[in-house]
Amino acid sequence: EAPRVGHGYDIHRLVEGRRLVLGGIEIPGPVGLLGHSDGDAVLHAAIEALLGAAGLPDIGEHFPDADPRFKDADSKRLLAETLAMLEARGLAPAHLDVSILAERPRLKAWKPAIKASLCERLRLPDDRVAVKARTNEGLDAVGRGEAIAVHCVAVAAPLRRL
Repeated sequence: EAPRVGHGYDIHRLVEGRRLVLGGIEIPGPVGLLGHSDGDAVLHAAIEALLGAAGLPDIGEHFPDADPRFKDADSKRLLAETLAMLEARGLAPAHLDVSILAERPRLKAWKPAIKASLCERLRLPDDRVAVKARTNEGLDAVGRGEAIAVHCVAVAAPLRRL
């Protein structure tokens, strides 16, 4: 069976009084991402991409924001549940490509930690995960520093049976 590809996207508003968590890494600062869960837009986009690669419904169907079980949920747990869904379908992550769009905070120094976190959680080697951060050149809510958006492409491949 051929590898499968999925695309994920997430965007969250930046607000004061919330923790900023991206890719399972807490980034200190005065603002964080507003969300029903911890607002980790990187993991949410990765979950969307992995679900898409598996031909499964979107994150909102699996982890609805109206469900109190997911209030302030740790997105690392949601990713672990998503990986179990893939495994049940005979699939495993093979590659992840993440693009974070943010005017603030500057993320260059945090990219290695975000990448290492993703590699660990997806059980992928360093050359199978890419994390890029860029600005939105002052355009739209992201460009005005009001939000952070993330695009992610995931490749899932059949599990190898021994």
